[in-house]
Amino acid sequence: MGASIADNDVDDDDFSETHDINVTPFIDVMLVLLIIFMVAAPLSTVDLPVDLPTSSATPQKKPDKPTYVSIKPDLTLAIGENPVKRTELIGSLDGMADMSKDKYVFLRADRAVPYGELMGVMEILRAGGYSRVKLVALEAAPAAAAPSQGASQP
Repeated sequence: MGASIADNDVDDDDFSETHDINVTPFIDVMLVLLIIFMVAAPLSTVDLPVDLPTSSATPQKKPDKPTYVSIKPDLTLAIGENPVKRTELIGSLDGMADMSKDKYVFLRADRAVPYGELMGVMEILRAGGYSRVKLVALEAAPAAAAPSQGASQP
């Protein structure tokens, strides 16, 4: 509750109540929350080196006749075993008899291919109407528990 010191022609020494909302505590709480989020936001980002060519995920069933688009180490493209230029990628996929826009395109990239090049090829596929793209990785065995370092040997 707040009080007013205004002269009200009342001779008693009691302050009269005001019915205004006191927003000072609300502003204080909001400023503290703002500071907490400003400090915590940079701490929530993760900057780890990522090695994506292998995966220990459970392999999914392959379709009968998958369509592979490969990015070679020299950044050339191939559909299956046939080399293709970037400008002709969509036309070549459209010209395939068993290919349609609702089928998956399996995208393979060499380990040496920069991430930007991979994203560029995915953008070409998306612009051509091929939005169902799956990335292909090598199957890797699940990592075994490493022995603890620093443990004494018997």
